Amino acid sequence: MKAADTARPMHQQLCELLPRMRRFARSLTGNPHDADDLVQTAVERAIARASQWREELGLDAWVFGIVRNAWVDEVRSRQRRGQVFAAEAAGGNVGEAPAVDHALTMSVEAAMAQLPENQREAVALVLVEGLSYKEAAAALQVPIGTVTSRLARGREALQRMLGDNLQ
Repeated sequence: MKAADTARPMHQQLCELLPRMRRFARSLTGNPHDADDLVQTAVERAIARASQWREELGLDAWVFGIVRNAWVDEVRSRQRRGQVFAAEAAGGNVGEAPAVDHALTMSVEAAMAQLPENQREAVALVLVEGLSYKEAAAALQVPIGTVTSRLARGREALQRMLGDNLQ
């Protein structure tokens, strides 16, 4: 969110972030149903903890951090319960423009799913959501250099997996 956005109520800004939050959640979970649940959890946490938000960080970086932390909590909870993650459904192409080649989009989604989680998070926040390296670092709670490194490795891995499809 830009500085001019801070004049609008936080709840309004949060509503405007919902499509981006869902897209990021989908990149983390690989499942549209889990992504929806994750976004709901993150919105609830953001509203409950609104007093913790610092405007200088930007609402999007703060909220994406909440989404990521909620997913980490969910993964840990599932591991404790011994449940298996559901396979990714082949529907709900969030954020897909109508003119985008569906096969390419699906291959990119499949390639993203193969990235290690830390690289997938960096790619999703910087390349898909358009956060700056600083904002992504804040959302992931890591140094900027770590984001840069993860992003470089993620880009390289995607390039290898997708080959000529990206050109």
